[in-house]
Formats: sequence, C-alpha cells, structure tokens
Amino acid sequence: MTASSPSRHPLHFPDFRAYLVGRLCAVLAQYSMMIVLAWQAYNIARETMTTAGASAQLGLIGLAQFLPLFFLTPITGWVADHYDRRVITRLTLTLLTIAAGLLAFATYEGWVSLPLIFGIAVIVGIARAFNGPAYGALAPNLVPPAVLPNAIAISSVVWQAGMIAGPAVGGYAYAATPWGAYALAAILYGVALGAMLMIGPVPQPPRDTSRHPVRQMIDGFTYVKGNRLVLATITLDLFAVLLAGATALLPVYARDILHVGSAGLGHLAAAPGIGAAATALWFSFRPMKTEVGLKMLASVILFGLATIAFGCTAFLPRDIAIEAGIASLVVLGGADMVSVFVRQSLVQLHTPDAMRGRVSSLSQLTISASNELGEAESGFLAALVGPVAAVIGGGVGAIIITIFWARLFPELRLARSFDPPDIGRAENSQEKPS
Repeated sequence: MTASSPSRHPLHFPDFRAYLVGRLCAVLAQYSMMIVLAWQAYNIARETMTTAGASAQLGLIGLAQFLPLFFLTPITGWVADHYDRRVITRLTLTLLTIAAGLLAFATYEGWVSLPLIFGIAVIVGIARAFNGPAYGALAPNLVPPAVLPNAIAISSVVWQAGMIAGPAVGGYAYAATPWGAYALAAILYGVALGAMLMIGPVPQPPRDTSRHPVRQMIDGFTYVKGNRLVLATITLDLFAVLLAGATALLPVYARDILHVGSAGLGHLAAAPGIGAAATALWFSFRPMKTEVGLKMLASVILFGLATIAFGCTAFLPRDIAIEAGIASLVVLGGADMVSVFVRQSLVQLHTPDAMRGRVSSLSQLTISASNELGEAESGFLAALVGPVAAVIGGGVGAIIITIFWARLFPELRLARSFDPPDIGRAENSQEKPS
C-alpha cells in the first residue's frame, strides 16, 4: 500500500486472515489444555490425597507452566525481535502439537500419570515462552500502518475470546472422553500451524549488531519502565488477576463444592466465554473510543466483584448456587474482555516495531503470571485457608489493587483514547492483495 492508497479493513489482507485463524486455534488449544491438565491432575491426586493436598497439585501445575516463561522471557523477546517471527511460531506450534498428542495417547492407553502431566506442562511453558512474543509482535507486520489500530483491536478480541472459550472447550471435550480433549487440542494446534505456513514473507525490524544481545534484552525492561502507561496497563492485569484466580479453582468447585462433575466443569468454564463473546459482539457494533483508561479500571473492579460473587456461591443451596455461579462467571468474562482489550491495544499501539517482541514478551510474562502463577497462588492458598476463602479474598484483593493503581498511575486514568504517538511504523508492512 502506498501512502496515498485508501485504507482497507484488516480482513481484506489474506496473511492477516490466516494469522487470525491460527491465533484463535492456538489460544483455544492452549487454554483448553490448561483446564484439562488441572482437572486431570486434580482427579489423579484426589485418589490418594485430601482436598487440600490435591489443591496444592493445581498450584504446582501452574508453577510448572510459569517458571519456563519467567526464566526465558528476556531471551524470547530478543529472539522475536531478531529472527523471523513466522519461523518461531511454526516451530513452537509443532512442539505443542506433539505434546498434546502425547497426552492424548497416554490418556487413551491408561498410563498417564502426575509426573507425565508435570513434564508436559513444563514443555508447554517453554514452547509458549517463545511462541507468545513472536505471535504478538507479528500482527502489525501483516497490515499497512493505516489500518493497524483496527487490526490490533481485532487480534485482541480473537485472543481474548480464545482465552476465555478455551477452558469451556476443554471441559466439554473431557466430559465426552478424556483423551479426546487432548486430541482436540492437538488438532487445533495443527490447524494453527497450517495457518501460519500460509503467511508469506514479512518485513523484519532492523537488527542492532552494534550492541551486546544482553544489553538489548535489558532494553525491553527499560522501555516498559520508562513508559508509564504501558507499565500501568501491564502490571494492573498482573496483580489483579494474580489475586482473583477464581477460574484456577474451578476443578475444586466442580467436584467438591458444587458437586457437578466434569460436565458441570464444562458449564462453569463456558460461562466466562459467554460473557467475553457478548462483550466482543457489543464492541463490534459500538467500538470503544473514549475514556479507555477509566473503563479498564472499572472493568477490573467489576472483575473483582464477580470473583467475590462466585466465591460466595458455596453458601447457597445447590440449585441456586450453580445458576449464581454461572451468572457471576459470565460477568467475570465480560469484564475481563474489556480489561484485556484495552491493555493489548494500548501496549501494541504505544510500542515501536523494533521493540515489540521484547515488550510482548514482558506482557506475556505478566499474563502468564496472572494465569499460571495465579493458579499456583490460588491452589496453595486454597490448601491453606480453603478454596472459598481463597476465591473471595482474591476478589477483594483485585479491587484494592485497582484503586491503588488508579492513584499510583494517573496516566491510566487520563488515557482518553487508543490514539498512539508517532512511533515510526511506516516501514512495518506492505499491502498484499486479497
């Protein structure tokens, strides 16, 4: 596309369409596997352990997936900024397909065990550590600068929809046949790999060969620290969702509190997806344009309130508790969609392409910390004080953190729109005909 060419919708570009298909399938597979890994580990552990001991296994599963991301984040961001992002995603999707297929085979043959589950969780964490930054930084390379904000918005909605719907997909598939849940994840990863193979060559950010790679890795942390709006959006999600990890304890609620089994787990896991989908549909007709910072803060507070409401279902009669639990999780999913949509858009639009891989890796680290490390925190806390107190306390903590962040980072309150500064993206992309 030339500077004088008219803008077009991001979906007019075939590479971007392939990217969206791959991203949706990969995120669906990733989060369906996360819920199935937790459910299967919890059930295996409950055969020989108490509820507290089995809850601790949920914490260990989250930790096994988070630690690789934690230690590899500086490297993976640098790799995404210096090597072909398409190749990185293809290699990691191949590894993830193999890992999901191995768990499907082991479950089908009946020799799946806790050590195998933990080993695969570590492999998944390593693959995701490299996959996430490359995936996140690739989208702006596939469309012209004129339609980049719209492309990032669509990519964010697809990512969030997959993240919220994935657990429901995994829960229902596991209820139908345990090995089939992993087989479905392997198929989804395979489709994502096929979609990535369809993407043609993309522009590469210029490599800085004058400075040591370690110094360049540190640049990502320096940039985030210096850009207070980016820092605020990343860390708010980190601490709020880290505390309010209600979805991490869905296996405990499904089996031992609400007594709804694996089928009920699917219903509970689907509820946030319903809320997220409804919110995304609303955005498609009424795009968010003003007071984006305040709306993000309000959505995180609503997320905390919904978490508290879900925790309190333990005190209700069973029939009412199930309905109230699903309703609170629908609200939780909708609020989370607003929060992540705003965060992803602000982070991507306020980061230059040459730095986008490193910043994406840090954003992924905080997302993983709020999810996998949140799983660990919720599992360990549930083992200490009980799952109900862990969920309710987490919701209260998320609200407190949001109020504190609103005062600590006035830049977030004052973010009126998604309009980015001029960060020189003209070299990012060339138009590809549809």
